[in-house]
Amino acid sequence: MKLTDYAALSFDCYGTLIDWESGILAEIRPWLARYRQERSDDAILEAYGVVEAECEHRTPSRLYRDLLVDVHVALAKRWGLPADAAAARRFGDSVPRWPAFPDSAAALAKLKKRFKLIILSNVDRRSFAGSNKRLGVTFDAICTAEDIGSYKPDPRNFAYVKKAVAALGVPADKHLHVAQSLFHDIAPANAAGLPSAWINRRRGKPGGGATPPASATPSLEVGSMAEFAALLD
Repeated sequence: MKLTDYAALSFDCYGTLIDWESGILAEIRPWLARYRQERSDDAILEAYGVVEAECEHRTPSRLYRDLLVDVHVALAKRWGLPADAAAARRFGDSVPRWPAFPDSAAALAKLKKRFKLIILSNVDRRSFAGSNKRLGVTFDAICTAEDIGSYKPDPRNFAYVKKAVAALGVPADKHLHVAQSLFHDIAPANAAGLPSAWINRRRGKPGGGATPPASATPSLEVGSMAEFAALLD
């Protein structure tokens, strides 16, 4: 495939553009340290991925910043720790503090010159606004779980972004979905008939991190946003 065959790129945000694993660990580790809990990064992230997916499936219309409160409470229960309402709320409000990957802003700026850029993210609008400041680009459309009423990998999210792309005047066959998560994005994009580019941020790392395991075949695989944007060259 050639990147220049497309006119619109829809992006997952967290894990693809925003380094959510670093953000999650920065919030969870100080809380665990208060209870002298020794857990590896992989163990924390894998537990998070399981619990987050369960919460998203159980309460698909819940705002993400509130769903993260539920995730924190569930992790405390899973690890035998006392519930901490204040810590849970801080975690729920932490998304705007999560850092962007170092290559995201520059890659998006380069891609913006040629493509319509769309966000398709499991987040609420207020949380994403904080992240958007770190990305330094104006997206042509923003599609969040708050707008849709469900979380990826629900097929409704991909039907929604298809309509958003069509509203921008882009033909369906000129739309490429770009994401890190096989579970949340690449597999359901395949099912929706969308070609996809896998930004494999965990290339060379064991396990799936904060993303549940899944099997899917992307149209293209690269290791970073910088590598993806360089395809234009």
